[in-house]
Amino acid sequence: MNRLIVLLGLIVCQACAQKPWHGNLDYLGKLPNKLNEVSGIVALKDRSLWVIEDNGNKDKLYQINLKGNLVREVKVENGKNHDWEDITKDRYDNIYIGDFGNNANDRKNLTILKIDKKQGFEDGKVSAKKIKFEYPEQEEFPPKKKNLHFDCEAFFHHGNSLYVITKNRARPYTGKAFIYKIPDTPGSYKAKLVGDFKTCTDSQFCSITGADISPDGKKIALLGSGFIWLYTDFSFDDFTQGKLKVIDVEYRTQQESICFLDNQTLLIADEQSKTKGRNLYRFKLPQNSE
Repeated sequence: MNRLIVLLGLIVCQACAQKPWHGNLDYLGKLPNKLNEVSGIVALKDRSLWVIEDNGNKDKLYQINLKGNLVREVKVENGKNHDWEDITKDRYDNIYIGDFGNNANDRKNLTILKIDKKQGFEDGKVSAKKIKFEYPEQEEFPPKKKNLHFDCEAFFHHGNSLYVITKNRARPYTGKAFIYKIPDTPGSYKAKLVGDFKTCTDSQFCSITGADISPDGKKIALLGSGFIWLYTDFSFDDFTQGKLKVIDVEYRTQQESICFLDNQTLLIADEQSKTKGRNLYRFKLPQNSE
């Protein structure tokens, strides 16, 4: 009897010692408590990582390391966080924050904040220049339920432009996303519609929540909650005419942030949701993903 108890105890201990399952994602670390709602992540050339949070959170950039630990906080002095939903960079490491979250499709103050890398982050504060834009196709604020196409949580930089990918909130849900092009210089613009595509028709997983382009410009990764849409062999402006590979990471959380660390490595962060999330992950692209 005593041997049986000991054996059962060993089995229980072994089960407790097993690592949590994260599907095909490699767990790197837990983000700090103050970063419950990370909505965007970017890796600069020096491999420093910067994240932001969305609506209701502070007007700050947060630097983290590859274990998810907080390194520093930087205040964006003139860039109120109405709904920051993604962050990207250009080839000079200037940072762009997408203040274009628009759940109700009723905003008229859509803005991208441009932060000049030359400012540095040592003072704990930066200022931003503003790129204001509107969707010419939107005529009502908000539009009818079937036309709720003007939310956004994803963009990336290429050339001298920012490519914004919308988040579908239409009812009934169609999975359709639109691609808009906006100049990367401060000013006010009408975004140019350059393409559209369908992901899938499950509203829980098929909406685009993040995006990035690889350092060599040969891959574009779009994120959903558990899926990556990877484009290669494309040309601009409508990159969706290229080759598409849909990757199921086999882990379902509120994944809203993605960036390339290098040409074959993606970093993904998710938001806290009940007992899951608030983690930093790595995903290695298959070698045949060219």
